[in-house]
Amino acid sequence: MNLSRIFIERPIMTALVMFAIALFGIVGYRALPVAALPSVDYPTIQVSASLPGADPETMASAVATPLERQFSTIAGISSMSSSSSQGSTNITVQFELERDIDAAAQDIQAAIAAAGGLLPPDMPHPPTYQKVNPAEQPIMYLSLASDTLPPSTVDEYAETVMAQRISMSSGVSQVTVFGGQKYAVRVRLNPDAMNALGIGIDDVQKSIQASNVNMPTGKLFGDKQAFTVHTLGQLTNAAAYRPLIVAWRDGVPVRLDQVGEVLDSVQSERVVAWNNGHRSVVLAVRRQPGSNTVQVANNIKALMPVFSAEMPPALKLDIIYDASQSVRNSINDVKFTLMLTICMVVMVIALFLRNLSATVIPGIAVPLSIIGTCAVMYLLGYSLNNLSLMALTLSVGFVVDDAIVMLENIVRYVEMGKARRDAALLASREIGFTIVSMTISLVSVFIPVLFMGG
Repeated sequence: MNLSRIFIERPIMTALVMFAIALFGIVGYRALPVAALPSVDYPTIQVSASLPGADPETMASAVATPLERQFSTIAGISSMSSSSSQGSTNITVQFELERDIDAAAQDIQAAIAAAGGLLPPDMPHPPTYQKVNPAEQPIMYLSLASDTLPPSTVDEYAETVMAQRISMSSGVSQVTVFGGQKYAVRVRLNPDAMNALGIGIDDVQKSIQASNVNMPTGKLFGDKQAFTVHTLGQLTNAAAYRPLIVAWRDGVPVRLDQVGEVLDSVQSERVVAWNNGHRSVVLAVRRQPGSNTVQVANNIKALMPVFSAEMPPALKLDIIYDASQSVRNSINDVKFTLMLTICMVVMVIALFLRNLSATVIPGIAVPLSIIGTCAVMYLLGYSLNNLSLMALTLSVGFVVDDAIVMLENIVRYVEMGKARRDAALLASREIGFTIVSMTISLVSVFIPVLFMGG
């Protein structure tokens, strides 16, 4: 068995094949996505439910428990956890790796529908679900802060301008805003004033709902045209709410500012983000599966000068976390280790063989094998990460073993007086099958890894 004969007898073809391997390998290397670890898609679904005003115990017993009972009947669930807080519940359902995420989402939707009759009837909307991947953590956190502008204005700019612009960047899958301070009108009722006037919380709530409407009220029909009458009753700030009539006492109207304090505020005063002592809004950027972490981060950084030029002078934008920096450093360290390994292998070969041609041959074979592997990695959908680079480093030993065994046998025939071409043919025919069987035996050690879950 002589697999090398055709390459020995046709050196020009062999040189072209080597050039093609190097060319495709370089192209594949430049196209490989870069990440710290291989991309693993965990089929996970997160269910969210809300019930305004309910305490955590009520959310856990009345909302989370019925949903969990329905979810437990779904096949293929590996773990399920829930967390309940004031007015909201989040349930995370993780399925086995073999489970299709789309089919699992359909089962979750059916379970939510089945649990609808067991949930509190005053929930504002049915529970919602979304597909999530816990392995895809944000690769970058941006902070937007201002010392003069109100938090609601900063939040509006972050969500309507920055988040939208970053989402359109190549490789970005989602931009989440944390610490957002959306504008809201907050009414702080005075219990003493309400008790003195005989007004309850329900009275205030109903009056606010009845007076704050934005809906069509009718139509006007003419001979040739018809008009829709629309009532603009939407109140937009605290000043518009203060004169709102909540009740009548002895023919005198009781206005909202008489039973409480009406303020221009935010939806939640308990969720705040801070950066370097400044109240800020944080944007978390997640990349698309399979995209290059370093490239995505570079694309976002390229937008920073654009944001700085367009945003109001009172806003300050900072990068508070950049995962691409650690990925870049770790990948560079492994690359250095790989190059150092190749250099040391070539030095050891030169030290023991003391022959220039015998040193050059494995010195070319090892880098060419690694470069060519990058093309195969790209075709198979792999990424350039710490594990794949470590595997390439270990494979250097396999390539060197084969090269030295073949090279030593060729040198033996050359020392016997054979021409180099004849020596290469005789040596490759003699031990070609042995080298193939030796390589297969080394590779077979890793076959059990193929049958591991995931």
